[in-house]
Amino acid sequence: MSRSLEQKLIESGIVISQVDGAAPIETPWFVRAIQAFSGWLAALFLLGFIGMGAVFLLDSSVASATLGLVLIGGAYALLRQAHSDFLEHLALAASLAGQMLVAWALASVLGSALGWDSAGLWWALLVLQVVLALVMPSLTHRTFSAFAACLAFYLALVETAAAPTTAGGLVLLGLTVLWLNEFRWPAHVRQLEALGYGLLLGLLVIQSVGYFGQSLLLGRYFVVSGLDWLEPWAGDALGLLALLLLLRHLFRRHVHGVQPGMRVAAYTAVLLLALLSLQARGLSHGAVVVALGFAIGHRGVMGFGGLLLLLSITSYYYWLDVTLLAKAMTLFALGLLLLAIRWALQRRWHAGAGVAAEEGGVEP
Repeated sequence: MSRSLEQKLIESGIVISQVDGAAPIETPWFVRAIQAFSGWLAALFLLGFIGMGAVFLLDSSVASATLGLVLIGGAYALLRQAHSDFLEHLALAASLAGQMLVAWALASVLGSALGWDSAGLWWALLVLQVVLALVMPSLTHRTFSAFAACLAFYLALVETAAAPTTAGGLVLLGLTVLWLNEFRWPAHVRQLEALGYGLLLGLLVIQSVGYFGQSLLLGRYFVVSGLDWLEPWAGDALGLLALLLLLRHLFRRHVHGVQPGMRVAAYTAVLLLALLSLQARGLSHGAVVVALGFAIGHRGVMGFGGLLLLLSITSYYYWLDVTLLAKAMTLFALGLLLLAIRWALQRRWHAGAGVAAEEGGVEP
């Protein structure tokens, strides 16, 4: 940049930032993948070597818990200093080994004291994963811990004979609140995104195993209890509550562009979706995630919502308690409903934006 042009820009009030050096070169994805693989390979050999020498520690719950906490603490210290994918994944593998040792110790203590019918182990692991998701200085570790917390929460509810779909509904409600408040703390946006992805993965797994009527524990089906009448309405009710929170957030953000008729149409669509969800179970969850991704402009969240919709529709298609004609009519009504909602939103939203622009004296 010539001196005269630079002086003119400064006089015009335009700030010019001087770059002292060349821009850093970003590491290609395949190099990062090789580094991550090398980190896991080195961690497996290291942990195998430690395990061969410390296998006797598994006989003691205190020794197992102590070694596990040491590995988790070492992973935390390494992640704070890690500036490469190799060190990050090495620390992640060490942390997973530490968590397995802590889980082994908890299973030994709680299993001998309370018996295996208790959900104390899963509640304890839930607390551990929540703490790790909040404090670990790694986005990958936060995502995995949030995902593991969802699974532990699901298994805890299943073991306490509660409605299993309640876990999916509560996870959906939590991730909706999280993604809607993503930019409330600008300094922690990436950390919140990592937690959000973990919750989405957890919801996807919970929905998948729920369609097979089996818990995550292999060969173990749901426990029959007096709360079975909640199935599957509790999960759908929580999903619709999340959708209402999403609509409330959108109406508050676009308060000047939303007319009363549009609010009535939106809440009517929610009611129709609730009626359709009585037939196609889990349909509301996928619709909520798709709407959430569209509302915040996040393609990844919309992709997860599409997967949830495909899972619910596929499960409904192979549901033997309903005839093919009833399934076809339900899916046809759902398609017409979604198209009508899209057309109404586009038409009313643009109309409301035009009215707001005219009132403000701005060209729409």
